[in-house]
Amino acid sequence: MNKFFLSALVGILMFFAVAANVSAHCEIPCGIYDDAMRIKMVAEHITTVEKSMKQVIALEKNKQANMNQLVRWVTNKEKHADEIQHIVAQYFMTQRIKLGAKEYQKKIGLLHQMLIYSMKCKQTTDLANVGKLRDALEKFRTIYFETK
Repeated sequence: MNKFFLSALVGILMFFAVAANVSAHCEIPCGIYDDAMRIKMVAEHITTVEKSMKQVIALEKNKQANMNQLVRWVTNKEKHADEIQHIVAQYFMTQRIKLGAKEYQKKIGLLHQMLIYSMKCKQTTDLANVGKLRDALEKFRTIYFETK
Protein backbone atom coordinates (compact mmCIF):
# COMPACT_ATOMS: atom_id res chain seq x y z
CA MET A 1 0.00 0.00 0.00
CA ASN A 2 1.21 3.48 -0.70
CA LYS A 3 1.51 6.08 2.06
CA PHE A 4 -1.36 8.22 0.75
CA PHE A 5 -3.82 5.34 0.78
CA LEU A 6 -2.70 4.25 4.24
CA SER A 7 -3.00 7.75 5.72
CA ALA A 8 -6.42 8.21 4.08
CA LEU A 9 -7.58 4.91 5.54
CA VAL A 10 -6.33 5.89 8.99
CA GLY A 11 -8.11 9.25 8.68
CA ILE A 12 -11.39 7.61 7.73
CA LEU A 13 -11.12 5.13 10.60
CA MET A 14 -10.39 7.95 13.05
CA PHE A 15 -13.40 9.89 11.77
CA PHE A 16 -15.72 6.95 12.39
CA ALA A 17 -14.19 6.28 15.81
CA VAL A 18 -14.84 9.88 16.86
CA ALA A 19 -18.28 9.97 15.22
CA ALA A 20 -19.32 6.87 17.15
CA ASN A 21 -18.60 8.66 20.43
CA VAL A 22 -20.64 11.79 19.69
CA SER A 23 -23.69 11.86 21.92
CA ALA A 24 -27.09 13.39 21.46
CA HIS A 25 -27.98 16.83 22.74
CA CYS A 26 -24.90 18.79 21.89
CA GLU A 27 -26.55 22.02 23.06
CA ILE A 28 -28.08 22.82 19.70
CA PRO A 29 -31.71 23.78 20.32
CA CYS A 30 -33.18 20.89 18.33
CA GLY A 31 -36.39 20.66 20.34
CA ILE A 32 -36.00 16.89 20.73
CA TYR A 33 -36.19 16.32 24.46
CA ASP A 34 -37.55 13.52 26.59
CA ASP A 35 -37.32 14.76 30.16
CA ALA A 36 -39.15 11.78 31.67
CA MET A 37 -36.76 9.40 29.95
CA ARG A 38 -33.73 11.31 31.29
CA ILE A 39 -35.08 11.16 34.82
CA LYS A 40 -35.72 7.44 34.39
CA MET A 41 -32.15 7.04 33.13
CA VAL A 42 -30.81 8.82 36.23
CA ALA A 43 -32.91 6.51 38.42
CA GLU A 44 -31.47 3.47 36.65
CA HIS A 45 -27.93 4.80 37.09
CA ILE A 46 -28.63 5.30 40.80
CA THR A 47 -29.78 1.69 41.10
CA THR A 48 -26.63 0.52 39.33
CA VAL A 49 -24.44 2.63 41.63
CA GLU A 50 -26.22 1.10 44.62
CA LYS A 51 -25.75 -2.45 43.33
CA SER A 52 -22.10 -1.73 42.58
CA MET A 53 -21.56 -0.38 46.10
CA LYS A 54 -23.12 -3.49 47.63
CA GLN A 55 -20.90 -5.72 45.50
CA VAL A 56 -17.79 -3.75 46.50
CA ILE A 57 -18.75 -4.01 50.17
CA ALA A 58 -19.30 -7.77 49.87
CA LEU A 59 -16.05 -8.33 47.99
CA GLU A 60 -14.07 -6.28 50.51
CA LYS A 61 -15.29 -8.53 53.32
CA ASN A 62 -14.10 -11.66 51.52
CA LYS A 63 -10.38 -12.29 52.08
CA GLN A 64 -10.35 -14.54 49.00
CA ALA A 65 -12.02 -11.89 46.84
CA ASN A 66 -11.13 -11.65 43.21
CA MET A 67 -9.43 -8.28 42.93
CA ASN A 68 -10.35 -8.03 39.25
CA GLN A 69 -14.02 -8.25 40.17
CA LEU A 70 -13.55 -5.63 42.89
CA VAL A 71 -11.91 -3.25 40.42
CA ARG A 72 -14.66 -3.87 37.87
CA TRP A 73 -17.40 -3.03 40.40
CA VAL A 74 -15.60 0.13 41.53
CA THR A 75 -15.15 1.18 37.91
CA ASN A 76 -18.81 0.45 37.19
CA LYS A 77 -19.92 2.52 40.21
CA GLU A 78 -17.85 5.48 39.08
CA LYS A 79 -18.95 5.21 35.45
CA HIS A 80 -22.63 5.33 36.39
CA ALA A 81 -22.07 8.19 38.84
CA ASP A 82 -20.38 10.05 35.97
CA GLU A 83 -23.42 9.39 33.78
CA ILE A 84 -25.67 10.90 36.43
CA GLN A 85 -23.46 13.98 36.59
CA HIS A 86 -23.48 14.26 32.81
CA ILE A 87 -27.28 14.12 32.53
CA VAL A 88 -27.73 16.56 35.42
CA ALA A 89 -25.20 19.10 34.14
CA GLN A 90 -25.34 18.77 30.36
CA TYR A 91 -28.99 18.00 29.92
CA PHE A 92 -30.93 19.62 32.73
CA MET A 93 -28.72 22.47 33.92
CA THR A 94 -27.54 23.70 30.54
CA GLN A 95 -30.53 22.91 28.34
CA ARG A 96 -33.73 22.41 30.27
CA ILE A 97 -33.69 24.78 33.26
CA LYS A 98 -34.14 28.25 31.84
CA LEU A 99 -32.89 31.33 33.63
CA GLY A 100 -35.75 32.84 35.58
CA ALA A 101 -37.89 29.70 35.29
CA LYS A 102 -40.56 29.07 37.91
CA GLU A 103 -38.90 27.55 41.00
CA TYR A 104 -35.49 28.13 39.38
CA GLN A 105 -33.55 28.23 42.65
CA LYS A 106 -35.13 25.02 43.97
CA LYS A 107 -34.50 23.17 40.71
CA ILE A 108 -30.88 24.27 40.51
CA GLY A 109 -30.39 23.47 44.19
CA LEU A 110 -31.72 19.94 43.77
CA LEU A 111 -29.61 19.38 40.67
CA HIS A 112 -26.56 20.61 42.57
CA GLN A 113 -27.36 18.17 45.36
CA MET A 114 -27.49 15.38 42.77
CA LEU A 115 -24.06 16.39 41.50
CA ILE A 116 -22.63 16.39 45.03
CA TYR A 117 -24.18 13.05 46.04
CA SER A 118 -23.02 11.48 42.76
CA MET A 119 -19.51 12.66 43.58
CA LYS A 120 -19.80 11.21 47.09
CA CYS A 121 -20.97 7.92 45.59
CA LYS A 122 -17.78 7.86 43.55
CA GLN A 123 -15.64 8.60 46.61
CA THR A 124 -17.18 6.08 49.02
CA THR A 125 -19.37 3.02 49.40
CA ASP A 126 -21.66 4.80 51.88
CA LEU A 127 -25.15 3.72 50.86
CA ALA A 128 -26.59 6.78 52.62
CA ASN A 129 -25.33 8.84 49.67
CA VAL A 130 -27.40 6.68 47.32
CA GLY A 131 -30.47 7.39 49.44
CA LYS A 132 -29.78 11.12 49.41
CA LEU A 133 -29.25 11.00 45.65
CA ARG A 134 -32.48 9.12 45.10
CA ASP A 135 -34.33 11.56 47.40
CA ALA A 136 -32.97 14.59 45.52
CA LEU A 137 -34.01 13.02 42.21
CA GLU A 138 -37.54 12.40 43.46
CA LYS A 139 -37.87 15.96 44.76
CA PHE A 140 -36.52 17.29 41.46
CA ARG A 141 -38.90 15.09 39.46
CA THR A 142 -41.87 16.39 41.47
CA ILE A 143 -41.00 20.07 41.21
CA TYR A 144 -39.84 19.82 37.59
CA PHE A 145 -43.05 18.30 36.26
CA GLU A 146 -45.32 20.40 38.49
CA THR A 147 -43.87 23.62 37.09
CA LYS A 148 -43.77 22.58 33.42
